Amino acid sequence: MKGKGNKFFVILVALLLMISLVAGCGGGTSEENPATDAEKIAVGINVELSGGVASYGSNARDGAVLAIEEINAAGGVLGMQLEPIVRDCKSTADEAMSVSAALAGENIVAQIGPLTSGDVQGSTPVMMENKIPLIAPAATAANVTVDDKTGETKAYIFRVCFIDPFQGTLMAQYAADELGAQNAAIYADTSSDYAKGLAEYFKKTFVEKGGTIIAEEGFVKDDRDFNATLTKIRSKNPDFIYVPGYYQEVAPLIKQARELGITAPIGGGDGWDSPDMVSVAGGDALNNAFFTNHYSSQDTDPKIVAFVEAFKAKYDKEPDAFAALGYDSVQLLVQGIKDANAADSVKIAEALAKITDFEGITGKMSIDEQHNPVKAGVIIEFKDGEQVVRTRIQP
Repeated sequence: MKGKGNKFFVILVALLLMISLVAGCGGGTSEENPATDAEKIAVGINVELSGGVASYGSNARDGAVLAIEEINAAGGVLGMQLEPIVRDCKSTADEAMSVSAALAGENIVAQIGPLTSGDVQGSTPVMMENKIPLIAPAATAANVTVDDKTGETKAYIFRVCFIDPFQGTLMAQYAADELGAQNAAIYADTSSDYAKGLAEYFKKTFVEKGGTIIAEEGFVKDDRDFNATLTKIRSKNPDFIYVPGYYQEVAPLIKQARELGITAPIGGGDGWDSPDMVSVAGGDALNNAFFTNHYSSQDTDPKIVAFVEAFKAKYDKEPDAFAALGYDSVQLLVQGIKDANAADSVKIAEALAKITDFEGITGKMSIDEQHNPVKAGVIIEFKDGEQVVRTRIQP
């Protein structure tokens, strides 16, 4: 019985070996099946498709996918097609980290997104550990690309958006120089590093220009009743009110401000850029309201016109700044792949750090030593529910 068992075992092992050899011969590239993973470049798209800032993530995803389709239709990059792997981080840092870990296991060469600074910081440890570059379309907090403790630039984290110090400074300059504001109130989202950064630099620049901050108030994520604080601000009679935050809170806040009879100009950052601003606040309430942004779909630059037309044709909607930034993120990545001349994540990161004069939809940009783009910003005004470009300001 023992001898028969050994013989059976030997035969079984031999059969398994033969099966594995046959499978191995059939698994490679062949004329009958020329398309293989080796001929594709996997790109992770880790964005907020649900949750609090789903509007940002969905539009950035759409812009990124449009860019990939155009690149593939033109022959791809280095003779290979880009393969987008889209995942939802659900607007939370923890989920962003989990998604990045999963994408790293799918052999991506780079990741686009997430959108918010907090969600990008959730992804950062995974990307750094796996040496995979992350290109953030819209994470504007200064510490996204730089370590707070050491001051060192994070080798694999990049962005195509300008940063909070630049945004806050732009709006302070505009309020003082163009609107003639001499005193201002700040009503900021104190639960967001993004909003706190904008508030800090608005205050610094406004005071440096001779202005006075006469009130500083705060709200937190998911607040919806702002009447008590707005009444306090109204009593101070400010020339200008700065409201850095995301559209979910800002839209009802502005609506309530106008209902209380506050007519002063109100300003904010790119977190305002959402169709929900108009649908919630109303076109009339948003008159005399301004925000800093990365681009305008109303720009007459031929490359912007072409992008807007292509986006509308595919999605039947106007591309906001997040769509344009998602598009630029992919295009910047492709430039990095070309410059590296390899679909290798480490070489791509090294190439991204050296990019200069890249022509994006959101403007010409060069990546500086902290992996931030040096680029212009736009001031947008709401007029009867429509966005109108007031000015473009160079850094």
